[in-house]
Amino acid sequence: MSDDDSDWKEAAKAVPELRFLKTLVTGLTLVMGLGMVAIVVLLWTRLGQPMLPELPDGITLPEGATAEAVTFARDWIVVVTDGGEILLYTREGSLKDRVQSP
Repeated sequence: MSDDDSDWKEAAKAVPELRFLKTLVTGLTLVMGLGMVAIVVLLWTRLGQPMLPELPDGITLPEGATAEAVTFARDWIVVVTDGGEILLYTREGSLKDRVQSP
C-alpha cells in the first residue's frame, strides 16, 4: 500500500502541470458558481416586478362587454372586447373613441 499513486503531493511532484490544472478547475468552479448566483438574482429582481401597469379606476367597459386584450400605448389605453369592439381610453381613464372591427 505504500506505492499508492493517489496521494496528491506525490502526484504533483511527479507531474507539475497538475497544480496548474487543479487551480484552473477550482477557478472555473468559482466563476460558474458566481454566474449561477448572478442569474438567480437577476431572475428574482425581474420576476418580482409587476407584469402590467395599474389600470386607472375610471376605466369602465360598456354593459355586457368583457376585455379580451389590453394594450398600453404611450398616451392611450386600448381595450379589445369579446365582441370585437376596440375601445380607446386616455391615460386618465375617459373613453376617447370606439371602433367596431370588421
